[in-house]
Amino acid sequence: LAATQPSTNWHLKENAREHHTSKFSSEELIVRRGQAFTITFNGTERPEQNLIFIAETGPKPSKATKTLATFDISSTVSKEGWSAVLQSSSSNSVSISISSPPNAVIGRYRLGVQSGSSSPASLGTFVLLFNPWSSGDDVFMPNKAECEEYVLEEFGIIFAGNKNHISSFGWNFGQFQGDILNICLSIMDRSLYYRQDPVTDVSHRHDPRYLGRVLSAMVNANDDQGVVLGNWSGKYEGGKNPSSWTGSGEILQSWKKSGFKPVKYGQCWVFAAVLTTVLRCLGIPTRTITNFSSAHDADGNLRVDEFYDADGNHLERGADSVWNFHVWNESWFTRNDLGPSYSGWQILDATPQEESGGIYQCGPASRHAIKEGEVELDYDGPFVFAEVNADCMYWNYDSATGKKNLIFSKSTEIGASISTKAVGRDDRVDVTSDYKYEEGSAKEREIFKKARKKLGLGDKFDPTALEQEQIEQKPDIQGKFKVTGSLEVGKDLNLLLVLENLQSDAKAVNVNMTAWSTLYTRRPVNEIWKDSISVTLAPKEEKQFPIKIKYPEYQQQLTTDKTIQVTALCHVKDGMQVLVKRNITLDNPAIDIQVLGEAKVNKEVVVEVAFTNPIDSEVKDCVLQVEGSDLLQGILELRIPPLKASEKSSTKFKLIPSEAGPKHLLVNFSCDKFVDIKTFKMVNVIN
Repeated sequence: LAATQPSTNWHLKENAREHHTSKFSSEELIVRRGQAFTITFNGTERPEQNLIFIAETGPKPSKATKTLATFDISSTVSKEGWSAVLQSSSSNSVSISISSPPNAVIGRYRLGVQSGSSSPASLGTFVLLFNPWSSGDDVFMPNKAECEEYVLEEFGIIFAGNKNHISSFGWNFGQFQGDILNICLSIMDRSLYYRQDPVTDVSHRHDPRYLGRVLSAMVNANDDQGVVLGNWSGKYEGGKNPSSWTGSGEILQSWKKSGFKPVKYGQCWVFAAVLTTVLRCLGIPTRTITNFSSAHDADGNLRVDEFYDADGNHLERGADSVWNFHVWNESWFTRNDLGPSYSGWQILDATPQEESGGIYQCGPASRHAIKEGEVELDYDGPFVFAEVNADCMYWNYDSATGKKNLIFSKSTEIGASISTKAVGRDDRVDVTSDYKYEEGSAKEREIFKKARKKLGLGDKFDPTALEQEQIEQKPDIQGKFKVTGSLEVGKDLNLLLVLENLQSDAKAVNVNMTAWSTLYTRRPVNEIWKDSISVTLAPKEEKQFPIKIKYPEYQQQLTTDKTIQVTALCHVKDGMQVLVKRNITLDNPAIDIQVLGEAKVNKEVVVEVAFTNPIDSEVKDCVLQVEGSDLLQGILELRIPPLKASEKSSTKFKLIPSEAGPKHLLVNFSCDKFVDIKTFKMVNVIN
C-alpha cells in the first residue's frame, strides 16, 4: 500500500438514493443491509490485485460474533456474507461495489482495505441499517406505500381522548433530522444489556426482536437512565408537562445535551412516539397504536378491579387501573422463534408499567398470538392480552370495616376502538379486529377462556363463576349519563342523569353523585362537585335529572388532560347498588393556521396563526410553539400579548422550507387558562 491514507469517495448522493436514506442529512455514508453500495478510492498501486476488505463494528470485533468480516474481490455477490465486486479501475483509483448480508449486525462500521502483506489502511466509517425494501431482511415489508409511511414518514397522528370521544394530535417524529441517528446509536450503547456484556449485545443487533425489546427498556428512564422519565402525578415541576411536547427531536436532543440524563416528563404517547422515532431511524417499520379503555392488570389475573365508596368516589385501591387510552407501538418483523403465522406486526411498549425479566420493558408480543389467546408465547403476552381483553369488576368498598361488595362486572368494557394513522393519509384506521374477535361473540369468550387456562387461572377469579348469587341478583334500576351541549374548556358542562326503573313496583333510590378531575389514567386528582338526591321511581318509569357544572367551578381543578369522571352511586331500598359513571374529555378551543402564498424550497413563506379567546375574562402568558421537519430548524417560540374577552389574536411568522413534498407544520398554543391547544397543517412544498 502507498504510504498515504487512501482517499475515499463514498458516492453519498447515489448510494443514499438507492438505499432510501436520502432524508438523512449526513456527511457519512448511511446504507441498508443486504444491498450493494459503491465506493471509489485511490492511493493503491495495481489496485485490483489481491485487495482484502475489512468491515468491523463494536468494541471487540470477531468473526464468531459476526461483527468482523474480511472479504476479497469476487465476481459475484455472496449470498451468505460480505462481498466486493470490482466496478472499474484506473492506474491509481478503483471503484468497488460492496454488499452486506441481509442479516448483518446494524450500527456504525469501520471499513479498511489491505493490499498484499502491507498493513490495513482505513477507508473511513459508514452506518448500516435495517432494510425493509429487501426480501431477505427480517423487517421486509412487501408493500412500498407502507415502507414510505412506517420508515420514511416523519409526521404522525396520535389518537387520544376516550372511546366516546376520540381526539387526535400531530407529532413530529423527525427521525432524519440533525443528529438523531447518532443519538439512536448511543441509546443502544447505553442499555443495561450493553453495559453488562458489550460483545454479546452488539452481536445480537442483527435481530429486530432483540433490539425492539432493548429499546423499549431504554426509552423509559427506569432501571437504566434511559431517555424519558415518566410522571403521572398531575404535578410537573422541574420539567415539562408531558402534554406540551410536539415532537421527539427536542426530547432526544435534550437527553444528549444533558449528558444522557432522563428528560422530564413523559406519559404513554411520549414513550411510544420516541420509540417510533428510534425504530424508524434504524429502519424497522413502526407505528403508534392507541387502545381506548386500556387495562393495566397488575396482578396477572386478566381482571381489573375498581373500588368506590358509598358516596360514589372512585378510590385509589389496588394496583389495577383502566386508562381512558394507552399508546404503544407495533413494529413489523418476522418471528423465526415462533413460526411464520406469528410474523408481521409485533407489539412493543416503552411505557414503564410492569417489570418483565426484572426490567421495565415490554414485547415484542406477536399481535396474532394476542388475538388467538396464545399468551404463553414470548414476550409479555399476558400483560398485553389483558390490556385489550381484561374483565372489569366494580366494587363498593367500606373503609371502616374493610368489606367489599361486588356491584357488577363487565366483560365488554376493555379494549375499544384500537386506532392508528392511515397509510399516506391523515385519517384514523380502526384495528380492533386485528387484536380480538368481536366483543360479545362466542369466539371472543372462547379465546378469553383459553388464555385463562394457559395462565392456570381455571375458575379462580372467573367473573362468571365469582359470587354467582350476587351476579344473578339483577339490579332493579339502570342509569346513564348523557351529555347535552358542548364539551369544551371554558364552557359550562351540561349533563343528564337518566334513571330507569326496570321493575313493576315503585323504587326509592338515594343517589350520591361526584365529579372529579382526573388524569387520562383515570387517577382522581381534585374534587369538582358533589350532590345527592332522593328519588322515587314509579313502575317502569324513566326520569332525567339535569346536572350543570359551571366553568368557574371546574376551571381551577381541571388537569392538563382535561378529563372529568362523573359518578352516581345509586342505593336502591332493599335492592342492590347500581353504579353509573362516565369519563368525559373536554376539547380545547380551536386554533387556525393559514399559509399565505405558495411554499417553495429555500424561499420565505408567511404563516398566520389565529386564536380567539372564548371566555369572558382576559387570558395572559400566551406562548406559541411551532415545529415541522423540513419546514424549519428546531422549534420556534413566540410570545403573544394578553387577550381580552372574545378578542382575536393573529400571529405571523416566516418559514423557509428545505425540501419539497407534503410537509406538516405543528402548532401548540398555551396561556394561563388553556394549555397545549394543538393543531397541524399539511404544507405542500414545491421546488
